Amino acid sequence: MLVLLGPTAVGKTRLSLELAEAHGAEIISGDSMQVYRGMDIGTAKITPAEMKGIPHHLIDIHDPQDAYSTAEFQEQGARLIEEISARGKLPFIVGGTGLYIESLCYGFRFSEAVADEAFREQQEAYAEEHGADALHARLAAVDPASAERLHPNDRRRIIRALEIFHQTNIPLSDSLAGQNKESPYDLCLIGLTMDRKILYKRIEERIDQMLADGLVPEVQRLLDQGYGRSLVSMQGLGYKEIAAYLEGELTLEEAVVLLKRDTRRFAKRQLSWFRHMKEIQWIDVLESQNFSENFAKLNGIIAGKFLTGLEYTSEQSN
Repeated sequence: MLVLLGPTAVGKTRLSLELAEAHGAEIISGDSMQVYRGMDIGTAKITPAEMKGIPHHLIDIHDPQDAYSTAEFQEQGARLIEEISARGKLPFIVGGTGLYIESLCYGFRFSEAVADEAFREQQEAYAEEHGADALHARLAAVDPASAERLHPNDRRRIIRALEIFHQTNIPLSDSLAGQNKESPYDLCLIGLTMDRKILYKRIEERIDQMLADGLVPEVQRLLDQGYGRSLVSMQGLGYKEIAAYLEGELTLEEAVVLLKRDTRRFAKRQLSWFRHMKEIQWIDVLESQNFSENFAKLNGIIAGKFLTGLEYTSEQSN
């Protein structure tokens, strides 16, 4: 299994298409927001025309009102890996949602803590009365590592982490840290990175392009279709800020400043998560401004991982 990961706006999409074409791969999206139908501009979703005929999976599989979970991604991803392999193709995960990707690569076991609706309602009520930051502070008090990973607006996942601690007295971060790190797959993990200042500039430019492409009308359409701001999908970057503008809580300028800031912070959290995954081979895509050179580096890593065994077998058989 091939994996290409990295922070938002680092340039995964173009390289993934070239690699998929070169290695006969089918792409499994490792992005927690691109699963939602009708949320295209704000998620930088690849278009059918841009896919170049390469199969892409786990994109546009949920309506925005249906929350998507890590466990669901893991189950569907594992099934897809088997199906793609059975077709003689290379399963290729591409994305930036660290927990999704790591859980699939290593077969994480998820907490057996059951849903406690009364506890969840208590936390929801607390958040409504005291605000998202106060709920986030509750998590930081018992599980600072999970609080660092989760944005204060990610209420559903914050409440789930609190629920797990409430039932087991074990922080979710400790449970994740103790997971098996032996992959059931012959795994090649490649990470893309670049200078942080340049990455942040690219993020801001991408957001400007999203606005030019129609992000505001996209969010308005979702609101008009009845998708409320409390939905997990509508808490995604770009959607919550623009929704706040459309409902008169922020000016457009304020919303864009907030979106750019929060996306920079998100990229920082992505990189922090990936740095804990020890098997990643990193490529600084700015060491060379030449796309062909970066593509050659990636191919070299893949050949070193997947082709050495084949070459050895061939030599032995002669």
